[in-house]
Amino acid sequence: MTQKARTDYNQSMLDSLFLDGGNAAYLEQMQARYAENPNSVDPSFRAYFASLEEDRDVAIKNAQGPAWKRENWPPDANEELTRALTGNWGPNLEDNVTRKLGTRMGGASEADIRQATKDSLRALMLIRAYRMRGHLAANLDPLGLMEEKPHPELDPVTYGFTDADMDREIFIDGVLGLETASLNQILDIVRRTYCGTFAVQFMHVSDPAEKQWLQERIEGPGKEITFTPEGRKAILKKLIEAEEFEQLIHRRYPGTKRFGLDGGEALLPALEQIIKRGGALGLKDINFGMPHRGRLNVLAAVLEKPYPAILREFLDKDRSVEAGYGSGDVKYHLGASSDRSFDGNDVHLSLAPNPSHLEIINPVVIGKARAKQQMMADTHQSVDLSSVAAVLLHGDAAFAGQGVISECLAMSNLPNYRIGGTIHVVVNNQVGFTTSPHYSRSGNYCTDIALALESPVFHVNADDPEAVVYAARVATEYRQKFQKDVVIDMICYRRYGHNEGDDPSFTQPIMYKVIKSKPSVAKIYAERLIANQTVSQEDCDQMVAEFVAFLDEQFELATDYKTGEPDWLQKAWAGLTLPNEKGDKRRGDTDVELKTLIFIGDKITQIPNDANPHRTLKRLIGQRKERIESGENIDWGVAEHLAFGSLLLEGHPVRLSGQDCGRGTFSHRHSHIVNQESESRYTPLNNLSDTQEYYQVIDSLLSEEAVLGFEYGFSITAPEALTIWEAQFGDFANGAQVVFDQFISSAEQKWLRMSGLVVMLPHGYAGQGPEHSSARLERYLQLCAQDNMQVANCSTPANYFHILRRQVHRNFRKPLILMTPKSLLRHKLCVSSLEELGPGSSFHRVLRDDAEEKPKTSKIKLVPDRDMKRVLLCSGKIYYELYQERERLERNDVYLLRVEQFYPFPHDRMAEQLARFKKADIVWIQEEPKNMGAWSFIEEYLEKSQIEAGCKNTRPRLISRSASASTATGIASQHKIEQQALMDAAFAK
Repeated sequence: MTQKARTDYNQSMLDSLFLDGGNAAYLEQMQARYAENPNSVDPSFRAYFASLEEDRDVAIKNAQGPAWKRENWPPDANEELTRALTGNWGPNLEDNVTRKLGTRMGGASEADIRQATKDSLRALMLIRAYRMRGHLAANLDPLGLMEEKPHPELDPVTYGFTDADMDREIFIDGVLGLETASLNQILDIVRRTYCGTFAVQFMHVSDPAEKQWLQERIEGPGKEITFTPEGRKAILKKLIEAEEFEQLIHRRYPGTKRFGLDGGEALLPALEQIIKRGGALGLKDINFGMPHRGRLNVLAAVLEKPYPAILREFLDKDRSVEAGYGSGDVKYHLGASSDRSFDGNDVHLSLAPNPSHLEIINPVVIGKARAKQQMMADTHQSVDLSSVAAVLLHGDAAFAGQGVISECLAMSNLPNYRIGGTIHVVVNNQVGFTTSPHYSRSGNYCTDIALALESPVFHVNADDPEAVVYAARVATEYRQKFQKDVVIDMICYRRYGHNEGDDPSFTQPIMYKVIKSKPSVAKIYAERLIANQTVSQEDCDQMVAEFVAFLDEQFELATDYKTGEPDWLQKAWAGLTLPNEKGDKRRGDTDVELKTLIFIGDKITQIPNDANPHRTLKRLIGQRKERIESGENIDWGVAEHLAFGSLLLEGHPVRLSGQDCGRGTFSHRHSHIVNQESESRYTPLNNLSDTQEYYQVIDSLLSEEAVLGFEYGFSITAPEALTIWEAQFGDFANGAQVVFDQFISSAEQKWLRMSGLVVMLPHGYAGQGPEHSSARLERYLQLCAQDNMQVANCSTPANYFHILRRQVHRNFRKPLILMTPKSLLRHKLCVSSLEELGPGSSFHRVLRDDAEEKPKTSKIKLVPDRDMKRVLLCSGKIYYELYQERERLERNDVYLLRVEQFYPFPHDRMAEQLARFKKADIVWIQEEPKNMGAWSFIEEYLEKSQIEAGCKNTRPRLISRSASASTATGIASQHKIEQQALMDAAFAK
């Protein structure tokens, strides 16, 4: 910018500076004074108001306040906001400053007081500019590659100050902790506070109390970043530990991937500061989640996982695999837990195992934290936000690029998902794998997504460990005080590229020329402490030598290190075990006394007079009452309520979340009764007894990935709870596929993590188009192996009742993928009796024909088994369509056999049933196209069962829609044609 352009810019800034939105009220008051008497205002303002040519009455009216009135708005809100910005002056800035200065300046002239007032206001604007923009001029890049962009709003000249003004005292009335200050003093404080190796973005925060707390916490004399000699030595010790551990692995296992922390070593003392300060402020439990980078060092130095245990993993030895559990995982995916004590405060730490999908661990850890907060709370309906926290580590490219980040931020303040704030630590490498920041994000910072949540963001230069630790300290204090998310952007570098076998100079040659000649963080900090005489060179050398010797000893122990049995079934999981039974022996005790079912039914249909339900809901509740009293025609919604209610009375919490699941997508659930006048909610299942457990049914944010991850995290922490996620429509779960692949289906094998999570996926073809037909059953069946999870498609309310209760009434936990109905929710044939839920009842993996089991429902009498021509094997909704078509055709030589549980496949029960029909034609019929649904999975299993049963035809055949790229047609008339074609093929002679 030329000198003339700079002068013109500064003049235009000065000419329009008073138009800042923060001065709106002041300007309107000034304009009203001008309208009454133009000579009562400064000539510069007089010229401006004259140019507007506004009506005098309008100006006076505007000055009196807005035409609208905000309800329940505190009368002093504007004053609070102004105080947060400028001190303690109230809304009429110039008048109040003038008044105060008039008192201070005694008999000074009006002109002198007016000039002093302008100086004060301009100084405040300069301070505010540093609060808002100071981070843009901060020293944040340890590599020195960031382009410096001086901002004119940070230049005193912009506000009319010259060199002659720098030592003159200006009245600022307590801002920065000073009554008066010279410009040199002001600039020294704001530049030190906002433009050093520590910078902060916080002026986007709308809460005046939060903003004021942050200002008072970091601004003013005596607020410099300082540490005691002992604190500095502790930081240096952690840096040496981090560097030497990475170097040991680098020497001993050259070229082996470890995703080292090299360049970001300041992370370790920062995490320890979070634990230390958090423990002092009441934290008892911290749940960590992080990607690969630096994980081994965090495990060793923060969670205190024994060094030999980590080094042993470089020998391709895994304790869980050797003990006969699971398949194991790469070393930089594994988790750990431990107990640490700082200053007499004990804090439990856990680091969740994480797959290569970098940010997907975030909702899992948040869900874990929420489960612990509810478990530690005083009452069933409360949550302890102050004792449990989540700390999530991120890479810069992933934090800016991964959608799950915004989903987690979006849920952070929602009821039933809120955990009182997450501390986010971004290990900012200034590069992705090979992608530079200007190709991987649109904003200035990788953390810009957090601004939408009004989270403060602390940017720190990782070559200044004290600044990093200080940021961690303030962030922890903020989280504990305001219970909101907070972000630390630790700007560093990675010394060896994406991994230790990579050559980063292919894509970032300039960066890696700088890195190649750059001393480590530990060496830079050691020199700093030597210079300020905190330690001597001999002290540093001794610290390094002692730790290197210790690591060498640990390395020698690694080969023969004995880790003992895996400790995965302890604490909340104590008493649970691996399943050691098969078949019907695994069904669990799920029946309930009839009197208990009737009691629950009575409670959920007794609605308080002031609940004021919708008239249609009144009718539904009346129908539910009749069904309970008669013991017949128990439909899906009633069976579900009875299952939930019985678990609540038995001491098992029930948590059900998903999009619109309180009412239910298909208006079948109605867990909440919404008052039609006030919209207050009454939840019958939370009013069963004074000793029951909690029932949470939550209408989630419009997210699948984060919400499912959250509920998975909840389920692995609270094994006694029935935790359920329900998709609005089945294939909406596609948006959360990584959770199924990396956690639900495989976490027990990889990381010895059990889960009893239930996933409900509405499924069934009804002519409603491709997205509302298929829950992609085939995808979940493809994931099934090694007894990893259950996949079922229940066709009766009774079986649904029992499979839900079975989840917590066995001595092990397995995830359940449950295809749930749509049209069957109100189907006249899809009903059960109370007896089918009562004593002696249980879940059935295979269901026989209702014409045989409930002959009163059919007008035909089936022929003997030996004369049966065909057995139609099916699952779900199509059973009832086949049943009704058979009734219409009056065919009595076709038997309908239902598969209710696909996996683990019920070999024993299937073979037992097929043995009855040795001469019959065995057919699998499904609604889905040939390349979808269960066929490709079940064909081999059915063939094996037929062989065991001694059937004549040992190859089952298929009836289905033709193979298709789309799951279903979106044309209702075409759907009817296709569905009838299935019926015709099923009963063809």
